[in-house]
Amino acid sequence: MTVEQVRQNECGSDQVKIAILGGDGFVGWPTSLHLSDKGHEVHIIDNLSRRWIDAELGVQSLTPMDSIQERTRIWKQETGNTIRFHLIDIAENYEVFKAWLAEERPDAIIHFAEQRAAPYSMKSDQHKNYTVTNNVNATHHLLNAMVELDLDAHLIHLGTMGVYGYSNVGAAIPEGYLSVDVETLSGATASQEILYPANPGSIYHMTKCLDQLLFQFYAKNDGLRITDLHQGIVWGTHTEQTLKHKQLINRFDYDGDYGTVLNRFLIQAAIDYPLTVHGTGGQTRAFIHIQDSVRCIELALDNPPERGDRVMVFNQMTETHRVRDLAELISKLTGAKIAYLPNPRKEAPENDLVVKNEQFLELGLNPIKLEDGLLSEVVDVAKAYAYRIDRSRVPAVSAWTKEIAADIERDPEHPRLKSVS
Repeated sequence: MTVEQVRQNECGSDQVKIAILGGDGFVGWPTSLHLSDKGHEVHIIDNLSRRWIDAELGVQSLTPMDSIQERTRIWKQETGNTIRFHLIDIAENYEVFKAWLAEERPDAIIHFAEQRAAPYSMKSDQHKNYTVTNNVNATHHLLNAMVELDLDAHLIHLGTMGVYGYSNVGAAIPEGYLSVDVETLSGATASQEILYPANPGSIYHMTKCLDQLLFQFYAKNDGLRITDLHQGIVWGTHTEQTLKHKQLINRFDYDGDYGTVLNRFLIQAAIDYPLTVHGTGGQTRAFIHIQDSVRCIELALDNPPERGDRVMVFNQMTETHRVRDLAELISKLTGAKIAYLPNPRKEAPENDLVVKNEQFLELGLNPIKLEDGLLSEVVDVAKAYAYRIDRSRVPAVSAWTKEIAADIERDPEHPRLKSVS
């Protein structure tokens, strides 16, 4: 039964009450607008920590961001739809959060409320501690409260393709579960399905692996209905809803900690800064456009598991590319030069990545691909707000180990960058 049918059964309306945890963030904000635009009753719960991290790092979104209160006011003005905001830290204030859930009893909960950057999670011991405490506590507080309150809401979690790791296995990565044959004590063969073996590449990715185990336990033990979306790297900035008013624009990160690789390349090209490829550029990554990301969340919302089902897992990505190939594509598009720099991450210099994503395609997703021409749209956004860029924040300087840190290039005007050919 879909969430629409649930709400219709309860109150004779097709409106669904949705709690969006972390709804002020990079994917949370456009998702909130998208679902509100569909007529759902949307509540954003956020502690605004991402804005505080901007202050900590001394950087700002490329695109100007109003307060969450002003953003929701503009949305009401433009559409007539109300998005309600609640300032709650779900990782720290369990009782406050539980009381809110008890009072509102949402039909669906979309969980974005986690520190999302791998480089930030590796900056120092303090950043590692914060990422683990924030992410794991937020997830467990949510699950624990749902059980305590007998809240049969459909939980949708935004995970990451990074739980699979980036190793060469010579086979396509399935959607969540792997069929294996195990030799029994009698010598016979027993078949079973297990979670695809986790292989996190950072503290951030490790917290997403821990999320997986928490979801498996609570689905099995308490019958919670959970969908886990393993998302690729998001690119782009506009969605149909953020285009309704200039003050609804999504945040756009370009710095070395939070900027995603494709968006960073487009920013670098816009300000005549070399495209920084780390290592050989042979790392293969999965990608998805921001409009497809919010559409996938809607499709997951409309196709929930039944109570008692195992966790439903989707690979939320639409294409894969090697980093160096992306750099060459952007170079041809914009004329930008490419600089090869030491890699701050501890990872294989080359990897293949073949990913199954049939479930969303079967549900009707029509993917936006790089070849569809939206790269130029992102370049236009980058050029329009280039005056807001701090070049000193462009380099990726958060290193995975102390040994790697010694080789990282930290000077944005270093001759190695200024004189690339």
